Amino acid sequence: MEINLGKIVLRPWTDGDAVQLADIANSKEVYDNLRDAFPHPYSLKDAKEWISFIKRNNYPPRFFAIEYESWLAGSIGITLKEDIYRRNAEIGYFIGEQFKGKGIASDAVKAAVRYAFETFDIVRIYAEPLAENLASRRVLEKAGLKCEATLKDYVEKNGRIQDSCVYSILLKDLDVYPGKKNI
Repeated sequence: MEINLGKIVLRPWTDGDAVQLADIANSKEVYDNLRDAFPHPYSLKDAKEWISFIKRNNYPPRFFAIEYESWLAGSIGITLKEDIYRRNAEIGYFIGEQFKGKGIASDAVKAAVRYAFETFDIVRIYAEPLAENLASRRVLEKAGLKCEATLKDYVEKNGRIQDSCVYSILLKDLDVYPGKKNI
């Protein structure tokens, strides 16, 4: 399953992505804006383990490699929630430093949101960027998500207590409902 946007393609992970993934993910800047479960430094072994895990646990597809002009540029994933949160999905992503500023992340988030609403029985998609991560917040806003809240002193990253934000987009707020096409 591929989502082709022209220069940008969201596609399944392959074993051949490991070297490029290790290269773009082994960035302090990337790590500084993700959860601590994301390793730093990010090794080839980490990349191979991630790809192996995703290939075994990705049906229907929820995690995609972001390709830009045939280069691996980043990663995007949709995590479906459970229990009383089962109609929600969290979206997360990163773009390698060398690919920033090209609109890749915004286009990828828009496409992943559209895909998620069309594929899964959800009514809400959200993201939780660090409040200081202004670039990611702009990406989410360009993709149509709105800031619901700033959670004060909510996370600890790199030994610092920081604020986090909650951005979301609701199915009922889309232009076409229930067709879900115009995001």
